[in-house]
Order: sequence, then structure tokens, then C-alpha cells
Amino acid sequence: MITTDFVPGSPCWIDLGAPDVAAASAFYGAVFGWEFQEHGSGNDVYSLFRQDGKTVGAVGRLSEKGARSAWMIYFCTHDADATAKAVEQAGGKVRSAPFDAGDEGRIAQLSDPHGGQFAVWQAGKTQGFEAADQPGTLCWTELYTTDAGGAKTFYGKVFGWTTEDMELPGGGGSYAIITPAGGDQQRMMGGMMQLPAEHLALTGGRPYWHPVFAVTDCDATVAAVTKHGGSVQMGPEDAEKVLSRAADYSSPFINMPF
Repeated sequence: MITTDFVPGSPCWIDLGAPDVAAASAFYGAVFGWEFQEHGSGNDVYSLFRQDGKTVGAVGRLSEKGARSAWMIYFCTHDADATAKAVEQAGGKVRSAPFDAGDEGRIAQLSDPHGGQFAVWQAGKTQGFEAADQPGTLCWTELYTTDAGGAKTFYGKVFGWTTEDMELPGGGGSYAIITPAGGDQQRMMGGMMQLPAEHLALTGGRPYWHPVFAVTDCDATVAAVTKHGGSVQMGPEDAEKVLSRAADYSSPFINMPF
């Protein structure tokens, strides 16, 4: 499960890069009931998503050259500079060198060797999101990649993650469950799955990290997505042998599943 007592290598923040911050805020407010608290103005606007008074993520205007609108998952680190070096040593790329976000924390934007993008957060005044693993908040993270073996090696070197493979029903391949270094089953916080590049068409064949949000009623949430201009990529469908019901969807302004 994802928690807010962050340990190194665990998800601690998510934000959305969008061309229209106001439209993104309105869409997620309609789908999840999130309120938003705006900071800055113009191209520097960065709005916090809040639920029941707690921050659950944020949205800002796209800033990286050539970037596509997408969610970014941040993993906890005690030293963003050391993590950036570890990424390079393991064959990854530093897209944005570590920098301070005022006194809130320190950030680095990174990619794994196959192009999967992620970020790390070294806490200052802000530790991370204030709620997780409950309706309307992040409950799981997934990496869809063209090389699961290579991804396991890379993230193991960078974060010390351990993985455990489980076979998917119906001969659908295997799914690797991710646990932060030194964690037990209660700390499982995501998974990774190998897919051929042609199954990653929305990202041009590039691997990507995919946040999963908990809801009380998957079907009702999908109805809200489509009502407010989003589209359904998969489901809703029941996960066999897992007490859950899931769907993938795209917002009106994101050509990417999350």
C-alpha cells in the first residue's frame, strides 16, 4: 500500500503537466471532487489538488521542451543529487538536474534507460502528498515497459527496490510487484509489466509510469469521466483473483492513459 510516512524509493508526490491548468483543475474536480488551491500566475501557475483539506497532488503548466501532457510520479529520496548520479551510472538520463523548489524541497527529473520518465523529491518543508490509499487519492503505481528485466535491474540499482513476479490469468504474462528497499508486503506500492512497443501507441512506444487512483465506485467514476469530456481506454472490468474493479481513461486534454 502507498502511505504518507515516506521511505526512500516510495511514491511521495504526483503532479500533472497540462496545457490548460484551469481546465485540468475543473475536470478532476468533477471526477474526484478535488478542490484546488492556485499558486502563482500566468505560465508559472501551479495548483494544489486537495481533498477533505489534504493535498493529494498538483497541476502545473507544461514546462519541458517537447513534453506531452502527463502525470509525473515522484519517488522519495534523502539526496536528490546522489540519486541523479545513480541514475546516470545505471544507464538512465537526467532530464532536469537537481534544483531547489524554494524551501519546500529539491527535485530532479529523470528517465530510465528505456525512456520511462519519473522524478525524485528530497523533502524540505513539504514531505509529499498528505493522503493516499483512500478514495480519490493515489493507491498504486505501474510501469509499462518494453524491457521488464532491464527495468528491474535499473530501479533496483537506483532505489534498491525488490520485485516479485506473479503470473497473470489467462496467459497474460507476468506482473512484477514492487516493494521499496527493506519493506514488507504492507509496503508493496506498485508493479511493472512488459509490453511490446506497439501496445504503447499513445506514447509512441515509450515506456511510461501510470498512477492509479482509488475510488468507491469505478463505474460511476468512468461515467463522470465521459460526461466531462474524457475517454475510456479500458474497462471497467473486474480483476480476477483481486478484489478490485479497474478502468483506464484519458482526460479531454491528455492523450495518454493514467
